[in-house]
Amino acid sequence: MAHNQDAASQSPDRKTRMLAPDAEGINVAAALLRAGSLVAFPTETVYGLGADARDDAAVAGIYAAKARPSFNPLIVHLPDLDAVRTIAQVGPAAEALAAAFWPGPLTLVLPVTPASGLSRLVTAGLETVAVRVPAAPLAQELLRAAAIPVAAPSANPSGRISPTHAAHVMQGLEGRIDAVLDGGACAVGVESTILDVTGPPMLLRPGGLPAEVLEAALGAPLARLPDHQPDRPSAPGQLTSHYAPNARLRLNAQAPRTGETLLGFGPVEGAVLNLSRNADLVEATANLFAMLHKLDTPEVTTIAVSPIPDHGLGTAINDRLTRAAAPRA
Repeated sequence: MAHNQDAASQSPDRKTRMLAPDAEGINVAAALLRAGSLVAFPTETVYGLGADARDDAAVAGIYAAKARPSFNPLIVHLPDLDAVRTIAQVGPAAEALAAAFWPGPLTLVLPVTPASGLSRLVTAGLETVAVRVPAAPLAQELLRAAAIPVAAPSANPSGRISPTHAAHVMQGLEGRIDAVLDGGACAVGVESTILDVTGPPMLLRPGGLPAEVLEAALGAPLARLPDHQPDRPSAPGQLTSHYAPNARLRLNAQAPRTGETLLGFGPVEGAVLNLSRNADLVEATANLFAMLHKLDTPEVTTIAVSPIPDHGLGTAINDRLTRAAAPRA
């Protein structure tokens, strides 16, 4: 398969093109993906760093550009359920969830089909593959134009704050990737919810679709992973330290201490930025990574974060903040 020999390199003089969200930009991005290049593009959750999921060299380029551990599998993005069936075995539970929530911020872990053609780097050697059908119109147009399965983790250096604007992608990956398709701000603002449906549905990562909504649709509670998981993930977003700014985070802060910068939630005093003054979890989720990026400056050494309710989308926010606050390697 053709691929860009430069895909796995991190040359400092590599030019990263900014592409407009029009027909020309989409066609250029699709051609780059088919040629084995790395293209960042917006979904409704965050910007993904896309590559041809069948091309070993292109997928290796994702890991190289992000400095991502090779044991951490990738999500494959496809335009619809029919396309998913070409790479994964879709059972009854997955069919029902897909009918209810795709396209949307839900990733399903499914058995990979023997004839999928996927690079083993995508699945990190597992016999399962994480798949998603994104809802963002620009992502849909790109996937249909490219007509290939696109592996796409978040378009940021591994472990750092996820990108919700094209500028965030450029801050972290300019000179390491080939292009960014600029679709403005991502509407949801945190990554997709991940369910393993190879057995009884299990929540692997909370995200943009609340677990309570999924449980209501399934008519049963989701299984949960044990609290203490080794850093050998079965799906993306499970590493202990992730989503981190340079500053340290202190969570559930009622007020900032001396030298701390307060990231507020609700009607709190003294916040430099506030995720949602009205305590709206949808607004807070959309603002989370963008505000962490704004506070990621040399002047800010510790970010104190107001308490976030641990239900609905608040569960996803707390998951990201807990990983951002974890001890780092």
